[in-house]
Amino acid sequence: MEEVLSHREAYISDYAEMEDILMRRLKLVHYPIAVKFVFSEDELEEFKENAEYHMTGHPITYCQYQTGARMKGLTILGIRERMGCSNAAYVFGWKSYDESEIRSHMKYVRSREQAEKFIKTKPRLPEGKLLAFIVSPLSKTYFEPDVVHFYCDNLQSYHLADDYMAALDVHPLQFNLTMNSAVCGGDVWVYLNKTINVIPACSGSYTAGKTERGEVNVIIPGEHIGKVVDRLVERIEQKGGSSIAVVGDDFPGADICKNCPLIVFRKVKRE
Repeated sequence: MEEVLSHREAYISDYAEMEDILMRRLKLVHYPIAVKFVFSEDELEEFKENAEYHMTGHPITYCQYQTGARMKGLTILGIRERMGCSNAAYVFGWKSYDESEIRSHMKYVRSREQAEKFIKTKPRLPEGKLLAFIVSPLSKTYFEPDVVHFYCDNLQSYHLADDYMAALDVHPLQFNLTMNSAVCGGDVWVYLNKTINVIPACSGSYTAGKTERGEVNVIIPGEHIGKVVDRLVERIEQKGGSSIAVVGDDFPGADICKNCPLIVFRKVKRE
């Protein structure tokens, strides 16, 4: 057993290997996104000088930045001048609490007072301190990621959450959803609180071109992602597959009732 553990720990020490395991074993459609919040001038200059990266041609939302990473495999540098979402700008500390932020929440709430309350209780980075953010596929991350953001289906999200609980020995999990800022607020909350977040897609996911199937957001602290992947590999070695519900099956949440006597597949032996 010690040899197996040693091999496994060595195998997932690299982010590219982690991404490969996650993509193949959880049948992910999208690359896991490594998110780095940059507060240091030295780190920002180092990245610009050494990394291959893209920037947007126009200001876009934070969710749309992530589309480039999860679907196209791009590393993208985001700066204040290219942020086209006031809600993300607010939680990133790139704008202050103001009248426009209140107005942007009025369609969600019952009153102005409620809008003010909800905005003021959002997680925020220190105002004016963030220099930039970087999103990339996990395998291409330049820095140790602050958070790793998954877009996945319901059953994939549950497997990730279960593996997180087992790997970190924490139970139960409690999540944090904020109004009109599911992705940006979700990432900032995980960065600040150092624990997993599992939250639904925001109301504008389809209309703003952010998701394709209403995927669930799973956000894991960067310092925990190795332990989660290690637990996934441990389960596979012990049970023969990545599914928790159907032992030995290699599809998370296999769409087959495990108690059904009719759906059985047996290997045919040659005479």
